[in-house]
Amino acid sequence: MSPSTIRLTISAVVSFAFYFAWSYWANSMATNDQELVLRSALVQGSLSATVTLLFTYILEKSVAKFGKNSFSLIFIVPIICTVHSKTTQNIAIFKTFKNALDNSASYLNNNALPGSLFAPILPILMQGSIAIGVNVLNHTPNLWLTVTPSILITAIYGYAYTFTLLKKPNQPVSAE
Repeated sequence: MSPSTIRLTISAVVSFAFYFAWSYWANSMATNDQELVLRSALVQGSLSATVTLLFTYILEKSVAKFGKNSFSLIFIVPIICTVHSKTTQNIAIFKTFKNALDNSASYLNNNALPGSLFAPILPILMQGSIAIGVNVLNHTPNLWLTVTPSILITAIYGYAYTFTLLKKPNQPVSAE
């Protein structure tokens, strides 16, 4: 097994154990229905383990794409708007804005935001949406106490993992 696979497996197991225990505790305070409490704990633990694998994979891809770049906020909105169209004119606009973005990021280095700040945002939003949605469908009794630690710890993990990936010298920043 590769180091990446081992790291992901350990993360998923730890995530399952922690969030199973947390959800069991949080929901046992809200209801005496032990079947619902156990089901909620299994749902949250399984969800957390699965999302940890998915989150880490997407995060590694985001860091590989954005982690070493800098973005000048002046050009972010036009680029996002042009990415969605495939017309020749919009492709030319996209290339122009991308060139302007690269030049401005180099020129305005002190006024640019590192891509490493943006890399974890998409995976964090996805994880939070999935966690809330699955627990709403499950009718988890104490929804916000169940999912809030998951979302906050995921955000901390995401940024810590991003900076760990960027610190590793001479290693590719891609998922295996």
